Amino acid sequence: MLELSHKNLEVYKTALLLVKEIYAATKNFPKEEQYVLVSQLRRAAISVCSNIAEGAARKTKPDRRRFYEIARSSLVEVDTQIEASLILNYISKPEISDIENYLESIFKMLSKMISNLTT
Repeated sequence: MLELSHKNLEVYKTALLLVKEIYAATKNFPKEEQYVLVSQLRRAAISVCSNIAEGAARKTKPDRRRFYEIARSSLVEVDTQIEASLILNYISKPEISDIENYLESIFKMLSKMISNLTT
C-alpha cells in the first residue's frame, strides 16, 4: 500500500473503524436487505473514507473542502440509514453505541477541517 499522508489523519483512522463497525452491525440484517440497506450503508461508510483520502490528496483548499464536505454528507447518510435500521428493528440501540460515537467524532473533525479550509 502507498504511504500517504491521509493515513495519519485521526479522522481517516476513525472512519476506518466506522467501516468495521458498519460491516459487523449489518452482518445479521435480513437477507432481503443485503442488496438494499446493507449495501447502501456499507457503500456510504466506505465513501466517508474514500472522500477523506481523495480530499487530502487535492492541492487546493476549495478542492479539499469539497471532498471533505462530500465525506461529511456520506456520514450523514450513514446516520440516517442507522436510524432507519433501528426503526425497522434490524439493530438495537446498545448495538450501535460505538457507531454513534464514531459518527459524532468524525462529524466534528470533518466540520473543523472544512471550517479551517474556508478561512
